[in-house]
Amino acid sequence: MSTKSAGLAKKMGYKNVQVYLDGEPAWKKEGLPTYASNKFVKEGNIVLVDLRSTDKSKKGRIARSVSIPYDNLEGRYKDLPKKADIVVYSADTEVATDAIDDLRDEGFKKVVMVKGNLKGWTKSGGKLVTTPMVTDVVWVRKLAKGEVSGKDFKAALSGKAADAVILDVRTADEVSEGKFKNVITIPVDQIGARMSELPKDKKIYVHCTTGARADMAAQELKEKGYKAFYYVADIKCKGSDCTISD
Repeated sequence: MSTKSAGLAKKMGYKNVQVYLDGEPAWKKEGLPTYASNKFVKEGNIVLVDLRSTDKSKKGRIARSVSIPYDNLEGRYKDLPKKADIVVYSADTEVATDAIDDLRDEGFKKVVMVKGNLKGWTKSGGKLVTTPMVTDVVWVRKLAKGEVSGKDFKAALSGKAADAVILDVRTADEVSEGKFKNVITIPVDQIGARMSELPKDKKIYVHCTTGARADMAAQELKEKGYKAFYYVADIKCKGSDCTISD
């Protein structure tokens, strides 16, 4: 939950509201599963994996899914793009969570489960299809709405894009360990109070460690009239030495 969402929840009357600023990266580090909304399953630029047996998949599966039975998953790692958001589902939640753990162990960082697994999908009105089963993984990276490309982000970093600035929204502790040179640093929970420090006549490319907090910050800035975009990549910094894995 973002600080903005927490504020809205309080206005709606909720009293016991807390913000988990460490976000999704810390949650995953603890080995806990994360979930995809039905909209993301239907419309997201994802690889959707049906972990059930091929016989069960033929009888009915979520549209766009690729059939990779859990017993065959290890042999298919090489077919799955590591930059893609991978969404898995099964009839057995334990199988789905095991698959998430296995994929994370293999270096897949964006792996989630269909919300409620297959039962949750159908219970919420999600449909199953019986069209010809797909076993080949086909995925092309697409920028989401409001997302800046790696090329444009790096151009701004190098000073080649005079119309853009970089905003780092990580925590003060994270920034103290290292950051890019010549960037603006404002923790995501302070954006609302410190917007005046940002130029309205330039594009603002927001980054954090993965992109989740950057997305929240960019949305908040856009609502106030800023030309803000967020960058999705794994960013690690030690001093002024920063590596980008996009």
